[in-house]
Amino acid sequence: MIADPVRTRVFRHTFLIVGCMLVLFPIYVSFVASTLRLEQIFQRPMPFLPGGEFLTNYYQALFVGGRGLGGARAIGALVMVRNSLILAVGITVSKIIISLLSSFAIVFFRFPGRFIAFWLVLVTLMLPVEVRIVPTYQLVSSMGLLNSYAGLILPLAVSATATFLFRQYFMTIPDEMVEAAKVDGASPMRFFWHILIPMSRTPIATLVVIQFVYGWNQYLWPLIATTERRFWTLMIGLSRMLATADHQADWHIVMAITIIAMVPTIVIVLSMQQQFVKGLTESEK
Repeated sequence: MIADPVRTRVFRHTFLIVGCMLVLFPIYVSFVASTLRLEQIFQRPMPFLPGGEFLTNYYQALFVGGRGLGGARAIGALVMVRNSLILAVGITVSKIIISLLSSFAIVFFRFPGRFIAFWLVLVTLMLPVEVRIVPTYQLVSSMGLLNSYAGLILPLAVSATATFLFRQYFMTIPDEMVEAAKVDGASPMRFFWHILIPMSRTPIATLVVIQFVYGWNQYLWPLIATTERRFWTLMIGLSRMLATADHQADWHIVMAITIIAMVPTIVIVLSMQQQFVKGLTESEK
C-alpha cells in the first residue's frame, strides 16, 4: 500500500473541512434564526449565536403554527410532520414491495413478453409525475381519493428505477442457487421470502434512503391532490408560510419548521449510511 505524502493528506483534509463548512453554514444560520425573535432576524448583522427563544419558537412551530397556515385555525408542524411521514413511508414501502415482486417475476419466471414488459417499465422513466399530472389528477378525482392518504401515495407507488436496480441485482444470483432451492422443495414464494429478500438487504437499504427522501420532499402532487389543511405536508406548509402577500412572513417560525423538516431525512441517512454506501459502491454481489 502506497502512503500519501503529508502535504497531500493535509490538502485533502483541508478541502473536505472547507467543503463541509460551506454546506453546514446555511443550516447553522437557519438554526440560529429559529432561536431568535422576528425583529432580531432583521438586525444588521443578524446575531451569529443562538438566541433565547428556542423553546418558544419550536413550541409555536410544532403546535400553534404561524402566519399563512390558516389564521385562527392554523395547524402546527406536528400535523404536517405526520402527513409527510405517512407519505414518505407509504411511497417507500409500496415502491420497494412492488419493485421486488416485479423484478422477481421478470428474472426468475419464463413467460412470453417478459422482456417487453421490462422495457415498457423502463419507458415510464421518460414520463415523470409533472408530465402525467393532469390524467393522474383526473383518475384520482374520479376514484374519490382526493384529500386522502391513498390519493397521495398510490400515484407515486411504483418506481421504474427501483425495478431496474432490483432486476440487475437478481440477474447476478447464480442459477445453481435457484436449482438448489428447487431440489430442496422450496416454492417460488418461499425462495423469494427466505433466500432472495435476505440477500437483497443492501440494495433494499439503499432504495429506502433514496425513496424516503424522494417521498419526504414531494411538493407538486400533494399540493394538487389536497385542498384540506389536515392533509398538508411540511413542504406545502413552508410554501404557505412564505406566501403571505403584504404581510411579513414569520421567519423565526419558518426557520424552525425548516430545521424540523431536516431531522427525519438526516436520521434515515445516518442510520443507514453504511448499507447505503455499500449498496452504491459494492461491485461483487
